[in-house]
Amino acid sequence: MPDQVLSLLPHDFPDAQDDAFLQQGIRHLVLAGGCFWCTEAVYRQLNGVLNVVAGYAGDSKDTANYDAVCSGNTQHAEAICIEYDSAIIGPGTLLKVFFGIAHDPTQLNRQGHDQGRQYRSAVFYQNEAEQQLVSDYIQLLEQNGVVRQPIVTSLEPLTAFYPAEQIHQNYAAANPNQPYIAAVAQPKVAKVQHFFKHQLKKDL
Repeated sequence: MPDQVLSLLPHDFPDAQDDAFLQQGIRHLVLAGGCFWCTEAVYRQLNGVLNVVAGYAGDSKDTANYDAVCSGNTQHAEAICIEYDSAIIGPGTLLKVFFGIAHDPTQLNRQGHDQGRQYRSAVFYQNEAEQQLVSDYIQLLEQNGVVRQPIVTSLEPLTAFYPAEQIHQNYAAANPNQPYIAAVAQPKVAKVQHFFKHQLKKDL
């Protein structure tokens, strides 16, 4: 299935109206967009992002492990929890990267060759305000016609986020020559570096 989003340019994507979320201290955003190795790598390089943890969201603690989630027999998604300083970066930018670069929100229960509900496109919202922000942004994307197919991203209440096993943390940086990382993650990382170069950490 061709990637409907990554052929577009991020400057085609409008900005979310996230003023109410700025200057609110340290905040978190939980996103699922396919393999967490890739989504984690995309966000680590952005200025204002303090930490990114790969993990699981959508089901219970008992099934929050890599083998169980990869089996496709849980309701978990491979997800990331982004910790960010809202005085430096807002959720609007994080969502713009999510929908424009980090994954393809038009693919249902898959990302490329990764198939299964664990690879679904989802935002796990923490409150009604965050839910409304994401819902409004999806509507804005559809109204502007920047995504050629229907957006299938689900909005799900965040009941808990479970960090993944240590081997999965910062996996792309630790394994740059791994074929999957080279083919899938690194092009997305490079795209962020090109289109969001004014928002990168200075030590990159």
